[in-house]
Amino acid sequence: MTEIEFWQLVTAANPLAGSDELAEQLSEKLTPLSDEQLAAFDKHFSLKMRDSYTWRVWGAAFIIAGCNSEYAFAEFRCWLISRGQETFEHALKKPDSLANLAIVQDKEGFANPYLEEYDLIAGQLFEERNEHELPYVPSGQSQPFGKRFKDTRKYLKTSYPNLFEKYWQG
Repeated sequence: MTEIEFWQLVTAANPLAGSDELAEQLSEKLTPLSDEQLAAFDKHFSLKMRDSYTWRVWGAAFIIAGCNSEYAFAEFRCWLISRGQETFEHALKKPDSLANLAIVQDKEGFANPYLEEYDLIAGQLFEERNEHELPYVPSGQSQPFGKRFKDTRKYLKTSYPNLFEKYWQG
């Protein structure tokens, strides 16, 4: 599977759709793939999760939606991947650029940039067919890359001025 094919499959047609709808759409795209293609897709996805495992990206997630756990940060990175290659790569270089995106809101009107178990879909399809799991692709690091962000108002406002202005609730 090429990088282009991966991004064609994973990029959400409607980025403001709900988590369940996006998961269903991805599942429909992946179902016709062969086992080898599913494994290749899963490897690409795991590598994108690894690439986005940075403190700078986590700081953006913290401002946008109060993201403060490993689990929530994984769901945030799934959401980021679903936004497509251009958005993903730009956000890795400049996380504050996420302020330019429309983000689906929860029932209370707060930004909800999370996709539950989006990263597990290929593995679930593979397991349903084969009764065993895809090979595990480790993240390669126990901590996010880079220097941890400070959760102080001054640091966040300076480091993420656009996100801070748009989303900060603190």
